[in-house]
Amino acid sequence: MTDDPRLKTRITELFGVRYPIVQTGMGWVANSHLAAATSNAGGLGIIAAAPMTFAQMKQAIAEVQAATDKPFGVNLRTDAVDIDARVDYVIKVKVKVASFAQAPGEAVVKKLKDAGVVVMPTIGARRHAEKVAAWGVDAVIAQGAEGGGHTGVIPTSILIPQVLDAVDIPVLVAGGVYDGRGLAAALACGADGIAMGTRFLMSSDSAVPAHVKQIYLDTPLTGTVVTKAIDGAPQRVIRTKLIDELERAKFLAFPKAFSNALKFRKLTSTSYRDLLKEGLAMKKSQDLSWAQLALAANAPMLTKATLVDGHPEVGILPTGQGVGAIDTLQSCQEIIDLCVQQAIERLDHLCRKQ
Repeated sequence: MTDDPRLKTRITELFGVRYPIVQTGMGWVANSHLAAATSNAGGLGIIAAAPMTFAQMKQAIAEVQAATDKPFGVNLRTDAVDIDARVDYVIKVKVKVASFAQAPGEAVVKKLKDAGVVVMPTIGARRHAEKVAAWGVDAVIAQGAEGGGHTGVIPTSILIPQVLDAVDIPVLVAGGVYDGRGLAAALACGADGIAMGTRFLMSSDSAVPAHVKQIYLDTPLTGTVVTKAIDGAPQRVIRTKLIDELERAKFLAFPKAFSNALKFRKLTSTSYRDLLKEGLAMKKSQDLSWAQLALAANAPMLTKATLVDGHPEVGILPTGQGVGAIDTLQSCQEIIDLCVQQAIERLDHLCRKQ
């Protein structure tokens, strides 16, 4: 596909990628194969290291480096007990981008930037963009309320102008974006590109079980819900019987959450001491009550149950609201090629209107 200079933005220059398209670090979904496939297709693939052990993260990075010579990123959890070791390793093996779902903290930003790693957190409000920009981050993903998983309350169409007015660093648009028309709209608005999660989850390169992908394909635009019943924070998921039950039985969720926390500890080989330390850090950084903290233990296990183990009846299905507009499981290459083609067509159309 012929490169179009209108698709060369501050993001393509900053990341060293062909197109201003990012595959987000979806927990349990964004593995080494998906990240490498995205990067090879001309976008920026990101490994979701947050639910991985340190050893698993190292292996995933090695697998991506063996599968592509293109830039890629790693998504990290700021409140992970071993965040310092993870940051040191990302620097050591020369990962291009470190992304964060939460504000990474000024010290972490400085350490990564001093080592030449691009720092890119996801934000959901203007004040958050201003805060991380003051710390020196290189770019932000501004995710509107239409986004999947943990999300804010401000619609994308309102959030993006607010963020663009507040900061002068590159801004990527996320939340309800699933094709090239969204990319063209982002560029026309003044942003530097787009970040998509659900679109890449619903790809042939995604390791999500086929029968679970079919649930995503069958979900209409009205089939998602934002709930706090999973972990105390707003999270957009596909509405299922389990979600309705969690909404009705919040008090009964506490013992189940505690049980799942112990399961997650065993799965990730986390010691009881580190589990407690991580829980206290999460409670402090997110200002959670003890009940909310217990509920937060649900999320990793409930997500894994569906997206890895293939049991949607006992798990959750994080998704963006754009799920209802996606009806094919294309490869990452096909997704990005079509996205670029559509964006160029829309930009050409705008130019003809002048």
